[in-house]
Amino acid sequence: MDLNSYLGAIENFLQKSTYGTQPAELYEPIRYIMNLGGKRLRPVLVLLGYEIFDENWQRVVPASVAVEVFHNFTLMHDDIMDKAPLRRNHATVHTKWNENIAILSGDVMLVKAYEILLQGVEDRFLRSALQKFSRCATWVCEGQQWDMNFETRNNVSITEYLEMIRLKTAVLLGFALELGAMLAGANEVEQEKIRLIGENMGMGFQLKDDLLDVYGNPEKFGKQVGGDIIANKKTYLLIEALQNAQNEIKTELLNWLSVKEFNPQEKVQAVTAIYNQLGMREKTETIIQNYFQKAFDSLAEIQATENAKEKLRNFMTWLIERES
Repeated sequence: MDLNSYLGAIENFLQKSTYGTQPAELYEPIRYIMNLGGKRLRPVLVLLGYEIFDENWQRVVPASVAVEVFHNFTLMHDDIMDKAPLRRNHATVHTKWNENIAILSGDVMLVKAYEILLQGVEDRFLRSALQKFSRCATWVCEGQQWDMNFETRNNVSITEYLEMIRLKTAVLLGFALELGAMLAGANEVEQEKIRLIGENMGMGFQLKDDLLDVYGNPEKFGKQVGGDIIANKKTYLLIEALQNAQNEIKTELLNWLSVKEFNPQEKVQAVTAIYNQLGMREKTETIIQNYFQKAFDSLAEIQATENAKEKLRNFMTWLIERES
């Protein structure tokens, strides 16, 4: 679908944004990570949420960028916790500079996200926007902590995993849509409906990431296929496989999870073969479709013209079909 107008306006605002100059070590990492690109899903969702209720979406570009700055703050700190060397095929901030700089620059990004939101939201919406943004930011941190907790646990349930990704990923997509609707003057009922659309979309989005990490095309996926398998990362596929595997298959899977020294390619191939035997691709595709269907069903209930809802419907279809 064509999002070029949205993306152009977002990038234009980002290029004009000034975060500060001195000390350079504090501000240069912010410019660095914000210039690495990315899908810009979250600011686009703010604009989509707005345009369902009011066509003048250009008015809320600053507010949409506040959400993107916050998102990149979480990435900067997540990379430290995950000890990730690369982000969007470039060195992560803590690798390029150091961890202390990445922590402090990330802190400033959170402050700047609030500052941009303050400047980009009309006074009549400001209190509600700040309250909901703060609630969402807290949820994201809770999700990250659960994700870290799961690294040392061998008994993570599907229910726990789904709640973790809801908090870590989905709630921010929900807030983005909700913020756009709020700033367009939608009532509280419609804001809540559209927030849930974003959450269900976010659940499907993250589960699709889990799937692409195993079955994605390396040339299109943009990062190492099989990275989650190599790291024993708790994903929907792994947790479901552990619950369904029996006898020799379970023994083999547990063995691959326990070995310390291995050939990465061999491990990815072996665990993927186990997933194939257990039908994990099909199970994951089914739950992805279920979440997106909930979002489509809720979108049908939004009190707006079909024309106004078409862009968001097309955007969700694109997310389902994406290969990266």
